[in-house]
Amino acid sequence: MRNPLIAFLSIFCALPAIGAERPNILVILCDDIGAHELSLYGHPKHQTPNLDELGRTGIWFTTGYSTPICHPTRFQLMTGQYGHHNGVYHFPGRPGGPPANTGPDDIASHLTFGKIFQRAGYATAHAGKWQLSGEHPTLIRECGFDEYCMWAYKHNLPEGVEHDGAWEGKPGSKTCRYWHPSIVQNGEYLDTDDNSYGPDIYSDFILDFIRRTREKPFFVYYPMALTHGQFFSTPDTTQTLEDRFKHDRAKNWQANVEYTDRILGKLVSGLEELGKRKNTLIIFVGDNGTGGDGKAQTTEKGARVPFIVNGPGLVKAVGESRELVDLSDIVPTICEVAEIELPPDHIIDGVSFAPYLRGETEPLREWIYTYLGPRRVVRTKRWLLENNSMTEFGQLYDCGDSRDGSGYKNVTQSSEPEAVAARKLMRQILSDKPVPIVAARNQKARVR
Repeated sequence: MRNPLIAFLSIFCALPAIGAERPNILVILCDDIGAHELSLYGHPKHQTPNLDELGRTGIWFTTGYSTPICHPTRFQLMTGQYGHHNGVYHFPGRPGGPPANTGPDDIASHLTFGKIFQRAGYATAHAGKWQLSGEHPTLIRECGFDEYCMWAYKHNLPEGVEHDGAWEGKPGSKTCRYWHPSIVQNGEYLDTDDNSYGPDIYSDFILDFIRRTREKPFFVYYPMALTHGQFFSTPDTTQTLEDRFKHDRAKNWQANVEYTDRILGKLVSGLEELGKRKNTLIIFVGDNGTGGDGKAQTTEKGARVPFIVNGPGLVKAVGESRELVDLSDIVPTICEVAEIELPPDHIIDGVSFAPYLRGETEPLREWIYTYLGPRRVVRTKRWLLENNSMTEFGQLYDCGDSRDGSGYKNVTQSSEPEAVAARKLMRQILSDKPVPIVAARNQKARVR
């Protein structure tokens, strides 16, 4: 029997008309950063001028959701599917998570956006944090990427290679992603030293890849190492060699956020120098709420992330948008922008927000949804349901017009007609979105 995925790749990837200048796509996934960390979203101290400018001259969604933790987020982003369709609700081995590297947790078994764009004739690349299944020599390439430059765990290293650089924690534990990092580029271990800074290497690789493949349109997926701990100094703040390997969140968190912004500025400038800026769609999102301040909680703070879209020739500059989006929407959006047809029999949970990019104002979504293991979150423009499970309703909030957590009113027990109707609506939305049922001890709710 013919593999249905191969059938899709050979039949359903429609290309634009010959001679048309196809748009480039750059999807950036920032690690462990909630929306409230950017000055555009109201942070009083963090200086993020490049991201702010991308939002003001493109679109920044005030309410964009990921999942509350990175593993299911990456599957949702790469497939356009929620957990009840892609099978990944959590890390392997954690409550509701799949078996490691098998079945649903094998990312190569899914139809990923890399496969879609590669088959459509794009030059494809991955840079930064992988964290998913796969083994050498086909690691990452099996998901549709021609080239890659990744931070490599010990088990990602090519056969016979041992990391000779820095470690996060005690030597021999986790390889470093920042100073003197462990990096594998296209199957080869990269030689780095104490002056090598991972985020600069990943972003330099992206610009070099675009330069080398400039005769083709490109699709680049950049899951950043920043801003995940450990929290070391950056090239802008380091003063001594010891600074570079000294974990200090209080001292270095702001610097890590601001260096993320510097990386974005470098990529934008590089695209301009290469003549690719106007026809490149840039999407910048977070993978979950901030570590220690939302992450891993089935609450809005765990799921609400920066969600910025920009492209001078592709996105109308409307600035702030109060429409609802989540990461499942990215696959259908970038495919519509690139004029790539998805197979009609392949489930995509997301909704294309390409009409917003063209300046259309008709609402596309009435709700957004997220999950982690046995718990779920649903948001409409007014109502928010947190910590819902298959056996417990959770907490219902009337958010009014607020989008940042301020002024939310707990109406879980309210008998007001509007609250009663909202509870009914939430149950209706969730009726076809099951999550795993796990032991009660693993279902402790984290309340606001």
